[in-house]
Amino acid sequence: MFPTRPLILVSKSPRRRQLLQEAGFTFSICGLEVDESFPEDMPYDRVAEFLARRKAHAGRHLIQGEEILISADSVVVCEGRIYNKPEDYDEAVHMLRQLSGVQHTVITGVCLLAAEQERAFSERSEVFFEPLSDEEIDFYIRRYQPFDKAGAYGVQEWIGLCKIRRIEGSYANVMGLPVHRVYAELKAFE
Repeated sequence: MFPTRPLILVSKSPRRRQLLQEAGFTFSICGLEVDESFPEDMPYDRVAEFLARRKAHAGRHLIQGEEILISADSVVVCEGRIYNKPEDYDEAVHMLRQLSGVQHTVITGVCLLAAEQERAFSERSEVFFEPLSDEEIDFYIRRYQPFDKAGAYGVQEWIGLCKIRRIEGSYANVMGLPVHRVYAELKAFE
């Protein structure tokens, strides 16, 4: 059964909002500006969960009673290097050239925070890109403006439809929120 406690999504991501809505969750939204830096020596597989916790704790003041905050952050990892959101066109081009024709990992960290407990976890999905030509990269960046997306792409857009050969793991996780795991973890709060 669906969680009965009030849920607050602490995120500005329209994709996370869409995923929760499509899954039938009832929730409110609070988008906060949160520092997305992390220690340089932090292992790449802990970064997304670290950032999700930071976002949840930045919204702790929203908890007035039974509310549960949901926050998340995704990182793209290729050959041990993290690709966050590109700052500009040139950085997006560089990222997509690095991802072209190779396998990479999308890790989404999630934090569920309530007055009495906190649950944080991360999910991994493996993504296999077809090779991308410079013309395809230019088309994609100019048409879709992926500057708010880790790795400079959205799986739900052209690049995901035309240039991702396969995904091992959750599609929703690549999109930004492993809804199946969020649902399972929220049930434990009841």
